[in-house]
Amino acid sequence: MSTKFKLLGNQPAFIDVSLLLIRIAAGGFMFTHGFGKLQKLVNGNFEFGDPIGLGPEISLGLTVFAEILCAFLVFAGLFTRLASIPLIITMLVAVFIVHVDDDFGKKELGLFYLINYLVIFLSGAGKYSLDKLILKK
Repeated sequence: MSTKFKLLGNQPAFIDVSLLLIRIAAGGFMFTHGFGKLQKLVNGNFEFGDPIGLGPEISLGLTVFAEILCAFLVFAGLFTRLASIPLIITMLVAVFIVHVDDDFGKKELGLFYLINYLVIFLSGAGKYSLDKLILKK
């Protein structure tokens, strides 16, 4: 068997590349998804839902924290497992509280993000991450 096929069959390398791609997509897309909410927060526009009874200001702040800061950390692979927790909570609230009465099509994106963040939480950032660089495991 040639070296080319041996390299292609190196499953751990594919797993690390797969984790990198999931982190870039889930973190990068969520960052852009949360950017409008960040602008609302910066402009002092606190019109936002209050799905868990904390008040719209706190709900908006927590959502921006997850969708901007935590999404960036996931994207970069820095404190990845910890950063995925607020994103998981945000997606749970979005899917099972905010959109509970909506049809599946409205929940689909939130569920997709939720599954991605659960995978990231369970697997970690992978080899190609700042976590790996800093911790040198």
